[in-house]
Amino acid sequence: MKLYIAEKPSLGRAVADALPKPHRKADGCIYTGNGDVVSWCIGHLLTQVDPEAYDPSFKQWKFEHLPIIPEQWKLKSVPKTSKQLSILKKLIKQADQLVHVGDPDREGQLLVDEVIHFSGVKGAKLQQVERCLISDLTVNAVKRSLQSLRSNQEFIPLSTSALARTRADWLYGLNLTRAYTLLAQKSGYKGVISVGRVQTPLLGLVAKRDQEIQQFISKPFYEVLAHCNTEAGENFTAKWKPSDACAPYQDSEGRVLVKGLAENVAARITNQPSKVLSFVNKQKKQIAPLPYNLSSLQIDAAKRFGYSAQQVLDAAQALYERHKLITYPRSDSRYLPRNHHHQAKAISLAIKHNDTEMKQAVEGANLSIKGRAWNDSKVDAHHAIIPTDSKKLSSSLDNISKNIYQLVARQYLCQFYDDYCYAECIAEIEINQGLFVSKAKSKISDGWKILFLQKESESFLPQLTKGQILHCERGEVIDKNTQPPAYFTDATLLAAMSNIARFVQDPELKKVLKDTDGLGTEATRAGIIELLFKRQFLQRVGKTIQATEVGRKLIESLPDSLTLPDMTALWEMQLNAISLKQQNYQGFVSPLLAKLDAIIVKAIADGPQALVNLPSSPASAAKRFKKRTTSKSTTSSYKKRARPAKK
Repeated sequence: MKLYIAEKPSLGRAVADALPKPHRKADGCIYTGNGDVVSWCIGHLLTQVDPEAYDPSFKQWKFEHLPIIPEQWKLKSVPKTSKQLSILKKLIKQADQLVHVGDPDREGQLLVDEVIHFSGVKGAKLQQVERCLISDLTVNAVKRSLQSLRSNQEFIPLSTSALARTRADWLYGLNLTRAYTLLAQKSGYKGVISVGRVQTPLLGLVAKRDQEIQQFISKPFYEVLAHCNTEAGENFTAKWKPSDACAPYQDSEGRVLVKGLAENVAARITNQPSKVLSFVNKQKKQIAPLPYNLSSLQIDAAKRFGYSAQQVLDAAQALYERHKLITYPRSDSRYLPRNHHHQAKAISLAIKHNDTEMKQAVEGANLSIKGRAWNDSKVDAHHAIIPTDSKKLSSSLDNISKNIYQLVARQYLCQFYDDYCYAECIAEIEINQGLFVSKAKSKISDGWKILFLQKESESFLPQLTKGQILHCERGEVIDKNTQPPAYFTDATLLAAMSNIARFVQDPELKKVLKDTDGLGTEATRAGIIELLFKRQFLQRVGKTIQATEVGRKLIESLPDSLTLPDMTALWEMQLNAISLKQQNYQGFVSPLLAKLDAIIVKAIADGPQALVNLPSSPASAAKRFKKRTTSKSTTSSYKKRARPAKK
């Protein structure tokens, strides 16, 4: 008997639908017509044990216990799903062959792997486990996946990466939450100081941005425009580019801070001849944006509709599981396998059927175009989020789901449109020994941009030639003021998490981080943001996201090493390297343990005075808010059971 182990019931039912009938439903599984069985997990059926399972004395919170580092890691069943775990263990024992059908990401890989190992599978049976990767729940797509099984051994690095992440979160969150809670209590604080590997640096990003804005002092600066014309009467403007001699009158951004200097330049160029030093007129192309991964979908949905990351994830998950209209949404890839290209006709016809607003976009597509999105070298466990060939009228969807489907469909269709083409002109003009630059951009052809109804800003610059003599009619001084950075929004906070290198302070770490290295993963970012809202560390002010007083004071009280994204960004990079077989588990964990020990030693040495900025209790700070600050731990294994020892 072959046993298919899916990550969740909906995926299990999709697998069963693609297997021979008749089907017989039983408790926690489905028997198929050929004798095979489909069963499923219900999320994580196993979780890390509590600290007291390693040593009963750990139930009390004491400095001398820290750091708590298990010598032999243990798992336990999750009480509410223990029945399903028992069903799976029995079926695994009976099965001759196992097929792993977890979601195509590192958490999905670990989730099923840990059940297989927990059930005692060893030797040849373990070596022969097969892996089925499903990104599309339509029957035909699932059948294709079932015909392309791979050895589960190929995915050990992915599972190891997820295991390292789980243990790192347990070690970091549990130990530092205990350490700083004990210190805070000595300062009179009555609650739990929740410290998390990702949530704390994320809160730090927001709190530090808020502080930057509050402390910002606007300063005036000045630009000089030259209003020029040709002999033919064609008018255009050019902007002054200050020489090195003006550096003492500029800020670090090159802005002129002395109005008198700007006024002097404007006066000197008024009614003066000018000369074209150079003129470049280039035709340029802009290739279509790649199909979405989850973060890019969430960012675009936030910009266009104001949706939160969690709203987008929930809608995308429903479109995938319930409606079968899009592929697996928790993807971090923006590329597609080359053999997916032949599905373009079926997918585009489904889009046309499902959404009448997309009819014209489908009819204008050239399905023979095979651009950069189809790249096997950039696809492994999962691919970009695209529509499926399933037909279901989008009018039957709720408004958010309909909008998300349209975004995904439009982003897919633009792969079958020509490049956007435009002309870019740059002129350098000399006026009374000063250098002025004029730039202009004009559209040549819409290409893929016709799908996005974007009105491109265009500017005019006449055709000029090097050495041509012009006339500067007048100089003009433009008064401006420096602007503070903007508060975070859903879109910009997700963008910051997706490209954390911009916010990392360590210059050496900045060098090794890629543009795609981030805080958290595609699947976890929405949940982390929501967690900070639930704990009243973040709040919405209009369309912006800002830290609450509690959140701000927490960040002020913790050492910079915990509130900056540097360490977490490095860890995420290393976890990704493990999944790519570029680093091993021990190479990640050993430095982590050394760092953890150093943080705890320093925290104890600094003493409770480091936390004096905190309110005396969560309740006292939460009076300004509608709801009380929650005080749950950040770790999945450590919840309400552990509390500080009563004195």
